Amino acid sequence: MKPTKTVIITGTSRGIGFELTHLFHNAGYAVLALSRNAKPVSNLNYENITALSFDLNNPDDYGRVEEFIQKEWTHVDILINNAGAIVNKPFSKTTIDEFKEVYATNVFGVAELTRRVLPFISPKGHVVTVSSMGGVQGSMKFAGLSAYSSSKGAVITLTELLAEEYKETGPSFNVLALGAVQTEMLAEAFPGYKAPTTPLEMATYIFEFSQNGQQFYNGKLLQVSSSTP
Repeated sequence: MKPTKTVIITGTSRGIGFELTHLFHNAGYAVLALSRNAKPVSNLNYENITALSFDLNNPDDYGRVEEFIQKEWTHVDILINNAGAIVNKPFSKTTIDEFKEVYATNVFGVAELTRRVLPFISPKGHVVTVSSMGGVQGSMKFAGLSAYSSSKGAVITLTELLAEEYKETGPSFNVLALGAVQTEMLAEAFPGYKAPTTPLEMATYIFEFSQNGQQFYNGKLLQVSSSTP
């Protein structure tokens, strides 16, 4: 029997994405967990979770996702673009290849996966993209994050454009600009920094918003941060 509720999540090998996989599984969703390292999720051996090794920079991997949806699900209710790449170094030392690598995951990958999955998303479905407070115009900026924060600003605008383009037919598109979360990626970029929010706490917020937020928001940026400014 085909599942009644389905969700695709990227970046599921650790942090927020890994916690989201558990939350949706426990809520009865069929989950397609996409990450370059599929082992952390596949090792769980949950019946309604499928873990695919997926690289946003590999064109062939997108076709595998489409084939899975056609064969196993036929429709998608929620797409969560959570995967991210970060480089923390002075702008003068950030090469064009490093800029491309960050944008390939954080912008081009988000755009292409969304484009490929859109034909299967329900009209009342929801596409949620995870951005960063660093990508919000007028927010506090941090030196060393020229590639990362500018890429996160790009997906904010992309979300607004997609919501406008699909406003008559659905689905809904929203973007969450997260404040600091104590993930492994944060620890790698900022050794020793302690964030006020755990991955599970943030995942719980995203889990609830992705199911219900489209009733109240479309094409909106929500700033999810307990710090000021």
